[in-house]
Amino acid sequence: MSLFIASLNSGSNGNCYYIGNETEAILVDAGISCKETEKRMVQLGLSMKLVKAIFISHEHSDHIRGLEVLSKKYDLPVYITEQTLGNSRMTIRTGICHFVSNEVIAIGGLTVTAFPKLHDARDPHSFTVEGNGVTIGVLTDIGDHCENVIHHFKRCDAAFLEANYDDDLLENGRYPWHLKNRIRSGKGHLSNRRALDLFLNHQSDSLTHVLLSHLSKDNNHPELANELFERHAGKILVAVASRDEASPVYHIRKGVYAEKKIRVFKTREVVEQLSLFN
Repeated sequence: MSLFIASLNSGSNGNCYYIGNETEAILVDAGISCKETEKRMVQLGLSMKLVKAIFISHEHSDHIRGLEVLSKKYDLPVYITEQTLGNSRMTIRTGICHFVSNEVIAIGGLTVTAFPKLHDARDPHSFTVEGNGVTIGVLTDIGDHCENVIHHFKRCDAAFLEANYDDDLLENGRYPWHLKNRIRSGKGHLSNRRALDLFLNHQSDSLTHVLLSHLSKDNNHPELANELFERHAGKILVAVASRDEASPVYHIRKGVYAEKKIRVFKTREVVEQLSLFN
């Protein structure tokens, strides 16, 4: 009754998330190169042989940069909306599987549900992945927590949750005003404060792990986001998904809390890993 999750990279320089059981897995987004994806999978003891599909949240380059090479090399189906594909400028045409909002898609023993979110893309979606009685949310690139996000977050045993920026750092930082306003527009990204509000008011009784994701290089700090959540986390493990390296592999078991051994913004240190090479 468990799933395994890891962030291969999380940030404006590339996003890619792994969710799987012992026999199959999916990737959500493919925003780093095929070579770097393979390298980080090997570092974590994960096998591309287990990956059965790639799900794409939206067409921004930090979510699709490595998709064409990765999907072609491993002959992987790509689940993407028709509008997202049309707006992506990608030339990929084989292995495309169009999904629609709230469709439940079975990938072996995993089921993936895509739902609309607030973001400045053509047809953006987030996902929940279920298997072995465990539900994982991939909730990034969210302008605000709309009813869809709240509904699905309430079901999660673990989640990749966006905490993109600190309000003060963004306000006083070097970004031009038009970019600041885009980020905090309600269709840009989720701030630490708004992410914490979602965490405090809408978490499920079985939530055990939260990986703070898509942190801004300029408008946030891993320590800042981590410490903000840790003050309210209780037994829940809060980790920061790095924009420079893979996270550990987290073993998510229903109602089982991880031992908090380290400050989790030190993402190279292992909380719990499992070799999944076949």
